[in-house]
Amino acid sequence: MIQTHTAPLQAALAERILATRFADLPAEAVHWAKIGILDTVAVTIAGAVEPVTRIIGDSVGLGAGMGNGDGHCLIFGRDQRAPLLQAILINGTASHALDFDDVNRFVGGHPSVMVAPPAWALAEARGLSGQAVIAAYVAGFETACRMGRAVHPHHYDKGWHPTATVGIFGTVATAAHAMALDATQTGTALAIAASQASGLKANFGTMTKPFHVGHTLRNGVLAALLAENGLTASDHVFEDAQGYFQVFNGDGTYDADKALADWGAPWDIVATGPGLKQYPCCGSTHPGIDCLLDLRAKHRLGADNVIAIEMLTNPLRLPHTDNPEPRSGLEGKFSLHYVLARALVDGHVGLDHFDDAAVAEPDLRPIMGRITAGAHPEMGPESDNQFGAEVTVTMTDGSRHTARIDNRVCRGPADPMSDAELWTKFTDCVGRVLPTDRHRPLYDALMDLENAPDLSALDSLLTPPATASAAAE
Repeated sequence: MIQTHTAPLQAALAERILATRFADLPAEAVHWAKIGILDTVAVTIAGAVEPVTRIIGDSVGLGAGMGNGDGHCLIFGRDQRAPLLQAILINGTASHALDFDDVNRFVGGHPSVMVAPPAWALAEARGLSGQAVIAAYVAGFETACRMGRAVHPHHYDKGWHPTATVGIFGTVATAAHAMALDATQTGTALAIAASQASGLKANFGTMTKPFHVGHTLRNGVLAALLAENGLTASDHVFEDAQGYFQVFNGDGTYDADKALADWGAPWDIVATGPGLKQYPCCGSTHPGIDCLLDLRAKHRLGADNVIAIEMLTNPLRLPHTDNPEPRSGLEGKFSLHYVLARALVDGHVGLDHFDDAAVAEPDLRPIMGRITAGAHPEMGPESDNQFGAEVTVTMTDGSRHTARIDNRVCRGPADPMSDAELWTKFTDCVGRVLPTDRHRPLYDALMDLENAPDLSALDSLLTPPATASAAAE
């Protein structure tokens, strides 16, 4: 354990969270916040029609009889509204249902799904402006990244799902900022959330993984509501001998000061940013996909002229992706063997590749058998190559070709998507639910979010026609 700050961490975090102001944010931070929110809205709409989202909705009573008058918050992808916590649970699950949401190496998972949905729902419930949404999002994003710095890599390697177990503090920060809690209430909310953090990587490749997000979002916002209404909690929940750091990590495996160092200098939303996904599968597989697609284009690779593919990566990427025999679409998202086989055969990896039938295609299995995955000797857990890969292809003529990426956490500020690429992903996602004539107006409204006096004008753009909404039931 390393710790030099004197005040309880939750108090120091609360001070920084509440000091975040839209007027003080640099233009780059506002830009990347809007990109992160736009991407989250898109993948949430796409995930709204997934079976896991329906199961969660049905299980908490979101039936066909619930209409526009039954709650404050819109259920994305449906012409329905629900009370705040119910809506956050359902929308949060939808946002992660396809594993198409952005990633960040400091969080060790998916930041925007932990901060954009609560900012949006609380803006609806409390009539907040687009600027308030952006500021709350940035405060939450920064908190999640800083907490991730404090506990990784041990926390990730131990088996926690950091999107939930680290991201919950981003959720609380977003909620506290949006709700204008005071510093004491914000610290209390962080302490309540520490007892609510949960999520195991053993459930990757199942519906429980996206449920982690919905469940944690509800818990984080509930923590803020409870603190607002006077619920008490420890004032030293992080430092206590039986507190968050010791229980979730243990002696010598965390650095609490990293949660505070260089706060907002620069903002993580700018420095590392939301890494947007081009492929709807685990971010740990993306560098390998990129390498293989590059080799495929340069050497005209195909199933008929490749006899072996070796993929080496950071060992932190392997426990949840070294899966040579995926049995379902969800498991396929966490199989390097499957996604590399898809990249080789089809030249792309898309939404249509992750239903159960696609993963079960018999012609793909022999190709998957030619693929091996292992740890790269130059990409250790503590190295800068957290999201790196080296792919070597052996062809039938005996030639070998190699491509390497040292560290690409999807497509963030250092390697942004082009406008065309961003638009293509957006329309691919929202097109699963929304008619074409709403795509451009919704995109433009989200990219102009800072000028929205509230979110009411976006409701009609986010609501599908009645027939599409009924089809989601």
